[in-house]
Amino acid sequence: MKHRLPVLVALGFLSQGEASDTFRNPINPSADPWIGYAEGKYHLATTQGDRVKLWSAKTIAGLKDAKPVTVWERGKGVWAAEFHYLPTRLGKRWFCYFTKTDGEDVDHRMYVAESKTHSITGPYGEAKLIKTDPKNEFYAIDGSVFEHGGKYYFMWAGHPGHRIFMSRMKDPFTLEGERVLIPASGFGCEEVREGPYILKHGKNLFLTYSACDTGKPDYKVGYLWMPEDKDPMKPASWTQEPEPLLERNDAGEVFGPGHHSFFKSPDGKEDWIAYHGKTVKEYTYRGRSTRVQKLEWDGDGFPKKIVPLPLEAEVAVPSGEK
Repeated sequence: MKHRLPVLVALGFLSQGEASDTFRNPINPSADPWIGYAEGKYHLATTQGDRVKLWSAKTIAGLKDAKPVTVWERGKGVWAAEFHYLPTRLGKRWFCYFTKTDGEDVDHRMYVAESKTHSITGPYGEAKLIKTDPKNEFYAIDGSVFEHGGKYYFMWAGHPGHRIFMSRMKDPFTLEGERVLIPASGFGCEEVREGPYILKHGKNLFLTYSACDTGKPDYKVGYLWMPEDKDPMKPASWTQEPEPLLERNDAGEVFGPGHHSFFKSPDGKEDWIAYHGKTVKEYTYRGRSTRVQKLEWDGDGFPKKIVPLPLEAEVAVPSGEK
């Protein structure tokens, strides 16, 4: 079933007199953003290379100048950290999931660290390896967690190939049962599927992901969707949306937008997307920075196509922040 993705109109350009109610992107000079709202603040993690850092602020604009907390360090190729608030025998705790390697890129695996307190800022315990296949032979990056029907699931990008896999979770550290490959379109750019992230809206689940090589200007976001009464572990449950959700905007000088996450506004009324993009068409991993903008929904409860905003755009702050 094909759903049209009407163009998301820019969020509006406000006058200088209303500057306190707007901000400008980027909000961080790095890539692979995760943003959540908890404890009365926004919390942001981006790829740092050798550690996990978390920026926290009461406003989106405040994240630009916030002093980060180092959650974990002593690694190589540390990418794409995410934070999830999950149940344990001692109540809910924050868990930080991230990718690292002790050597070559092919040796990247998924790790998780648990907060020693109820706060997202930690401190966190030692990171533990997540076995994403029985012998732990395969490359694994970009891990993400979601809940559905009272059960928890783990998604990641892995080998063979560079594709999206899913598994049930026994607990925040452990997967159970066989992993399942979830086929996803590359929209003509076939080499990579990565950065899976679940978005829930109404009675549907949307499995969003990035396609193409992140260094290319055609890096983009697509999605599959399924009704909430289906089993996410069955590939047949998912329907591929034929058009990208987010892709380059040449007129706005935004190239390679992707590796995203979604978060709620402070009042819970709006959905927002965080993603990285760059301002050059060249095949390069440099210059990727974190941007955010509002996500809109159509009358059928599907996400409208997102046109990435140029950096000079004045963006209205999320609802509940004013």
